[in-house]
Amino acid sequence: MTDVAPTRTAQDGIDVSVIVPCYNTEAFLDQALSSLEANDRCSLEVIVVNDGSTDGSLAIMREHEARNPRVRVIDKENSGYGANMNRGISEARGTYVGILEPDDYLRPHMFDVMFECAERHGLPDMVKTPYIRVWMPTTPQEHLYMCSYYGRIKPEDEPFTLADCPRLIQHHPSIWSAIYRRDFLTQNDIRFMEVPGAGWVDNPFLIQTCVLAKSIVYINEPFYCYREDLPGSSSVLRKAGLSFERWNDMADVIDRCGVTDEGILRSFYVIGFRYAGAAIDEFGLEVPEVREWISQMFRRMDPKVVASIVTLSGSFKRTYFRLSGYEPVPFSDLPYLRSLVGEFFYSWCTNGPAFALSRLGIFARRRAAEKGLVKPTSTHSASI
Repeated sequence: MTDVAPTRTAQDGIDVSVIVPCYNTEAFLDQALSSLEANDRCSLEVIVVNDGSTDGSLAIMREHEARNPRVRVIDKENSGYGANMNRGISEARGTYVGILEPDDYLRPHMFDVMFECAERHGLPDMVKTPYIRVWMPTTPQEHLYMCSYYGRIKPEDEPFTLADCPRLIQHHPSIWSAIYRRDFLTQNDIRFMEVPGAGWVDNPFLIQTCVLAKSIVYINEPFYCYREDLPGSSSVLRKAGLSFERWNDMADVIDRCGVTDEGILRSFYVIGFRYAGAAIDEFGLEVPEVREWISQMFRRMDPKVVASIVTLSGSFKRTYFRLSGYEPVPFSDLPYLRSLVGEFFYSWCTNGPAFALSRLGIFARRRAAEKGLVKPTSTHSASI
């Protein structure tokens, strides 16, 4: 049986339905919606889902709805991010579905360009772009940096699958810097987990969409401006536990889909080691819960694949074998050292010398934490 090319299934001629899930975001909501409304080449539908906000968010939504017929507000009781997104997807009428977080904003024409790319390539399951990191937002130190996969996703502007470029999943989930064909989501029953609050449910959604997509197109043009958390914001043990809980949810998706491609598994394991590194840095392995969370996660990883991860230090690999209980697999640290040099020069060329040098401090602290040479700190390390 041959594959049949997808056809447009938009209702009322809508190309892209953008879901904006809102809860108490009045400080940035007007900017977010205004930046979204600047798309004027594709037929756009904006679905703003109010999740029981108690601030002035609903009034701002209503103002945009009153003056722009493309904006539709759904006002509902609080039920969490996942339920908000599922409600928005169920209400969407466009050929594609996009996402805008209400405390972020867009450079002009993001969805125009992405939909034009989708049409050019026969309506792939996904179109993906890089994003811009808004570092230290709303402070005098605010600065814009490119995300860590900018320029690294290949091939560009032609269809591929995750096995062709597994790196797509190993960085920040950034599910909002993409559009998803609505029929692809519904036919594969891809939904968000419905848990209280935000709940890190973007992570399983990332894995579901990327693993199941039969065609992904990447264009290396950043539009989405993502406001990162202010440095120094404290974490709690429950948040660390939630990251491992979601990693296991992602692992369940990997297992259900029968993923055996070593490239995909390597990239997926990198996510887990990022969570483990952050937990070790902040709490240390002396905390019984942290040690158990990491040990359980490590036991779900293939030791041969772990040994082949060139971006993983020898000390971390030895920690993996010690905590997982698996027989150590021989490895060399030379590829890791080469990867560090390559990462430094990538950071220098992409975001400048100051950013690249700042990464050295993060690296040194993380390495020391991995080796147990420093006590836990109260601040997070940056993402890999």
